[in-house]
Amino acid sequence: MVTPEIWAPSAERVELVWNDGGDSTEDRTVPMRPFDRGWWRAGQELGRGARYRFALDGGAPLADPRALRLPNGPDGAAEVVDLSDLPWTDRDWAGVELEGAIVYELHVGTFTTEGTLDAAVERLDHLVDLGVGLVELMPVASFPGRYGWGYDGVGLWAVHEPYGGPHALGRFVDACHTRGLAVCLDVVYNHLGPSGNRLPVFGPYFTDQYQTPWGQAVNLDGAGSDEVRRFIIDNAVMWLRDLHIDALRLDAVHALHDERALPLLEQLSAEVDVLAARLGRPLWLIAESDRNDPGTVTPRSDGGAGIHAQWADDVHHGLHVALTGETQGYYADFDGPGALAKVLTTVFLHDGTWSAFRGRTHGRPVDRARTPGWRFVVSLQTHDQVGNRATGDRLSATLDPGVLACGAALLLTGPGTPMLFMGEEWGASTPWQYFTDHPDPELAEAVRQGRRREFASHGWAPEDVPDPQDAGTVERSRLDWAEPDREPHAQLLGWYRDLIALRRERADLRDPRLDQVVVHHDPVARTVVVRRDRHRVAVNLADGPARLDLGVAGLVVTLAWDPTATTVRGQLVELPARSAAVLGPA
Repeated sequence: MVTPEIWAPSAERVELVWNDGGDSTEDRTVPMRPFDRGWWRAGQELGRGARYRFALDGGAPLADPRALRLPNGPDGAAEVVDLSDLPWTDRDWAGVELEGAIVYELHVGTFTTEGTLDAAVERLDHLVDLGVGLVELMPVASFPGRYGWGYDGVGLWAVHEPYGGPHALGRFVDACHTRGLAVCLDVVYNHLGPSGNRLPVFGPYFTDQYQTPWGQAVNLDGAGSDEVRRFIIDNAVMWLRDLHIDALRLDAVHALHDERALPLLEQLSAEVDVLAARLGRPLWLIAESDRNDPGTVTPRSDGGAGIHAQWADDVHHGLHVALTGETQGYYADFDGPGALAKVLTTVFLHDGTWSAFRGRTHGRPVDRARTPGWRFVVSLQTHDQVGNRATGDRLSATLDPGVLACGAALLLTGPGTPMLFMGEEWGASTPWQYFTDHPDPELAEAVRQGRRREFASHGWAPEDVPDPQDAGTVERSRLDWAEPDREPHAQLLGWYRDLIALRRERADLRDPRLDQVVVHHDPVARTVVVRRDRHRVAVNLADGPARLDLGVAGLVVTLAWDPTATTVRGQLVELPARSAAVLGPA
């Protein structure tokens, strides 16, 4: 039984509108009473399965912003659920350390044909065999429509019903823990979706003091912001405590405008650390940040925000330019001499240096001797870097398997925390496109035309840009699970498995010390040699064979994309075209 409560500080009258959720759908209305600084409480207990909404000052009834289940989406009633009745089997789960782990990002709706959490469970053994340690789910918060990326969530406490709802998420997490996999959930606290957002009706959740790419900023430092911050932190705690999530990926924290002495990120970090101590297992916060500020991952005791790790897009950009030769847009900054070597050894290309793309200096340096590389999540592909391309084309759409293998070698033997995007490991031929299902026809058309205008400025014809609202766009984006058993996919999958296993076996290849990494990149010859203590990672991206200087004799080939054509003579290694090798002591 629960007693509904709601924060509505400006309301003069609040009513609970509910029914028992059974055969009878007749609503009953119960007045609520104010009890504490804008909070209202009903004098009515509701049992499991009851449906309820709140009506403010005689307005239309709206779902609870903290609803744990929205069976008919954000525009319907909330349902009372009890997360404690989930049949957990993970009571001995001790968690996973982020240091040394491999992260795997997936979108529930396109990971399988069915697009559900229960269907995703059937593919978890693939991730175990691959060597993944942390499964990162793109946002699952409830949003209007059937499918989307998840960043338009408006019911932040509820699991999107087409994915299976909250109990399906619990089953997924439990199944992961049974297999030794931790779970990271992508959460979006910097904005809500453009459709179905009713938070402003309830209270001052947003402010016009700051603007974001999505409109008004979340109110983190103005009047009423105590409860807004509590809404966010309580939500984070709910996922970690009640649904046994191990980590949260915090979307675009640079859009969390906050001038209070104790910033939200620092407050959240402190409360999550306390919760981790109480639960007896590690809990992780991973930020997406565009600031290139190492203070994000600096411990609170050293004056930082205390977030445990952050995405490092500069590493992606440097690798992308080296592999593809693309230099448009923000990639132009990463085409200069020394760019690849810098991102592989210092994480940030822009660390107080000029960014031509931004037209200003950007970032600040990482203390390589004090900040371990595992605090930076690095990647070759992500949902953003694939899906925000005009046609959602993956690297595998234009690069041959040998070049993909070279990229994997550089990613999976570096000091950062590697993250793979679903299907990357076998060079999936399916694109991953931008898809939406906005029920509002005006919003749907605005998104459609906005997408076309965006890419028209880059030379794309409107008919070549997939329609986000077309059901075929999401269907094209689903993984084809028949591919991993076919060539050339099977060979690339084996290479990823072998690299991950080698990383686990050889401490040099997962050493997080940034100041111990040395990179020799010849952009003309398109070769790279990375020194990882006693090991070397040699990459030849050129169309012909190359002879690379390892800087030391006596090394042998530990793993090679083309072992029959890879030879070592003294301190030189000869690699065939578009090939990579990891070498170590005999």
